[in-house]
Amino acid sequence: MTERLDGARILIYSHDTFGLGHLRRCRAIAHDLVDKYKGLSVLILSGSPIIGSFDFRARVDFVRIPGVIKLHNGEYTSLGLHIDLEHTLALRSSIIRHTADIFAPDLFLVDKEPLGFRGEVAQTLVMLKERGVRNVLGLRDVMDDPFDLKKEWDRKKVLPALRNLYNEIWIYGVPRMGDALDGIDVSPAVRAKTIFTGYLPRIVPSESSVRPTINMDDPYILVTAGGGGDGSAMIDWVLRAYEEDASLPLRALIVLGPFMPPVEQSAFKERVDRLAAVEAITFDSHIEVLMAHAEGIVAMGGYNTFCEILSLDKRALLVPRSTPRKEQVMRARSARDLGLVAMIEGDGPRPQQIMVDALKQLPKQPRPSEAGVVGLLDGLHTIHHRINNMFEVAPPIELRPVPVRSAG
Repeated sequence: MTERLDGARILIYSHDTFGLGHLRRCRAIAHDLVDKYKGLSVLILSGSPIIGSFDFRARVDFVRIPGVIKLHNGEYTSLGLHIDLEHTLALRSSIIRHTADIFAPDLFLVDKEPLGFRGEVAQTLVMLKERGVRNVLGLRDVMDDPFDLKKEWDRKKVLPALRNLYNEIWIYGVPRMGDALDGIDVSPAVRAKTIFTGYLPRIVPSESSVRPTINMDDPYILVTAGGGGDGSAMIDWVLRAYEEDASLPLRALIVLGPFMPPVEQSAFKERVDRLAAVEAITFDSHIEVLMAHAEGIVAMGGYNTFCEILSLDKRALLVPRSTPRKEQVMRARSARDLGLVAMIEGDGPRPQQIMVDALKQLPKQPRPSEAGVVGLLDGLHTIHHRINNMFEVAPPIELRPVPVRSAG
């Protein structure tokens, strides 16, 4: 049911140093909120270099802050500007602070990084807190190995921010799958403002407004590497399976991802051209449509893809990476243990026969709904409840027909 929040404003921060995950999660939340609440405006702050490739609904807009990218040696550098990282950070921090000052949000939702990239939202959090704005931190179900996350957050001095700057902490998942704060020595006060929302359900765009990139009439499995910057090993494994065994039951559509290095993209496309049962594209901003038509999904198990697998109730094979973060492998193991997906470990030797057998089994797997896990996709409903409380939205009045008495 649509409710009104006339003049209300929500600012969302998504640091987006690499990949698509943060942006896609924030965009899904923003779109849902403007659908739910008439009169609400949402502005997204993002460093994603491809944010302009996505469409945004009315009353959702974005501010693109200068991008940064992580190098192979673990260091960061400016993505598009020929200035040093220190100046890029100063520019990003200034844009974030001044945007928040002028936009004057009622709610500031920070995605994943409690203080932003290299602390760039710290001043903004303080400013908004002093103005009485509600600051909310949104975390994935699983962040990383608890030992590694604790070291990272100790180094970044995150715990005081959780305690002093945030009104609420939303974990976008369910306890049975993982706890983003597991192993972190948070105070009882921080725990008290932590809420498990459930996963964020995804809606497939109307196909009448989306131009299909491939033939979706013939059955296929969708192989997605997300942004593609770290998906080469998985895609290579799938391709070797198709090169090894021509009897695989379904053709494959591989989405390489916009951040896969061009040299790797070219090499994969050359191999694909030699396989009648495989097709490859680089990117589709409406990948939900491709997923909806797929017989099954092969993926690394990032947060957004997992939400789409659950939302579309798709049979899935997860091949997670375990570096530089263990997030994907932790999520995949929990999902496998609950009977939601199949999983094969991606580290070490990768004989193609393992992938061949997994791909043959994929169409026979149970769907996630058959696992009977309750409350998995309550994320947006829970967020609505929190928004209603914060903005004191009265529940809609239920009109009931007045009984008519018969004469006599």
